[in-house]
Amino acid sequence: MPDYLDYLPHLNASLNALATLLLLVGFALIKQGRELGHRRAMLSCFGVSILFLISYLVYHAQAGSKHFPDYPPPGVRTFYFFILLTHIVLAAIVPLLAIATINLGLRDRRPAHRRLARWTFPIWLYVSVTGVVVYVMLYHLYPPAVEAVIMDHDWLTHRNGM
Repeated sequence: MPDYLDYLPHLNASLNALATLLLLVGFALIKQGRELGHRRAMLSCFGVSILFLISYLVYHAQAGSKHFPDYPPPGVRTFYFFILLTHIVLAAIVPLLAIATINLGLRDRRPAHRRLARWTFPIWLYVSVTGVVVYVMLYHLYPPAVEAVIMDHDWLTHRNGM
């Protein structure tokens, strides 16, 4: 497996976090009536999301899926899988919503753009935030048990002077 694959999950989470920030900035700008800034923020968010999708597809095409471990308590696992399921379902529709919303905005069809953006914004924001939540749970809070065993073994070996 190429070395760069180890970095892609971290890149993907960073791109999701950046998309979240850009969504919030774009929302704040339009509430202030700053349309040009809003347009730039939202188009940047879309570009970041495209980069995310490319990186995500490359990673999963070459590395496969990473499974959530069995050792977390049942409530944690239920929360994780609820977040993951809703994230996946909504992530499948975000590109369609985003393209349609952006298209309406660029064509200056403001009433239709606003109506669709009322749906697109919260769904896109939820998908971006939950992408980071899934990453944190999978790679930081609950790493695979094999890694935990290796870390414990290394600690014990070092502690015993071996």
